[in-house]
Amino acid sequence: MARVIAVSTNKGGVLKTSISVNLAGVLSKEGKRILIIDTDNQGNVLLSFGRNPDDVDRSIYNILVEGLSAKEAIIKDVYKNIDVLPSNDDMTFFEFDVLTKIKQYPEPFSMLKNKLREVESLYDYIIIDTPPNLGLTQGNVLTTADEILIPFQPENYSMRSLVKILSAINSFKNDHNPSLRVLGVVATLVDLRTILHSEVIQECRRYCYENNVKMLETVIPRAIRYANSVAYEGLPATLTTKNNQLVQAYIDLRNEIH
Repeated sequence: MARVIAVSTNKGGVLKTSISVNLAGVLSKEGKRILIIDTDNQGNVLLSFGRNPDDVDRSIYNILVEGLSAKEAIIKDVYKNIDVLPSNDDMTFFEFDVLTKIKQYPEPFSMLKNKLREVESLYDYIIIDTPPNLGLTQGNVLTTADEILIPFQPENYSMRSLVKILSAINSFKNDHNPSLRVLGVVATLVDLRTILHSEVIQECRRYCYENNVKMLETVIPRAIRYANSVAYEGLPATLTTKNNQLVQAYIDLRNEIH
């Protein structure tokens, strides 16, 4: 049975997609079979592998709203050992389409979980990339996941965002997924040369310690390597480069959450 990890927080621009695809890259090199599920309407997971999500005819939206089977929408072998269940602009309408016809969807928070039952045995890991908000999409992710990995950018107001997402996860867990656990909080876009980043990370570590939440030792540095690898090579950095600070950070992350 697959280990299901969601990369989730209610803040945008904190490397959720980067973590999802680069972690998948590290795992794929170990021979693990990976399914990356994109639940964000921007469709950046597929873009990370050099493909246009707007060209996709079958996406997670078709699975959730129209009843398509997961097997029919999964794109096989975007890279060796990596499959993708893509998303695109159709997901913009997901919550509206479901909530305005709620009688057609008796288990609105279990739609994704129910659909994955037919494919979860095919993979070692399922990694879910999420949108930067809390709503029906996020609810489906939290019902489906075994573990949540929370990216944390050490900037002003980040602690407030972290407190909110942890509170939301705990509340949702109690009602819908008692086995859900926080895998850890990982600092992203970090420049330890700045006093602010160092201070905010230490504040985060104190908060996590006091609230029995794991703050990972791994930090993901601020770097342009990921953007360059996608732009010029059509692949995540962990599938294109060796002996690089950013790639090593994702290897460290994989080792720490093993």
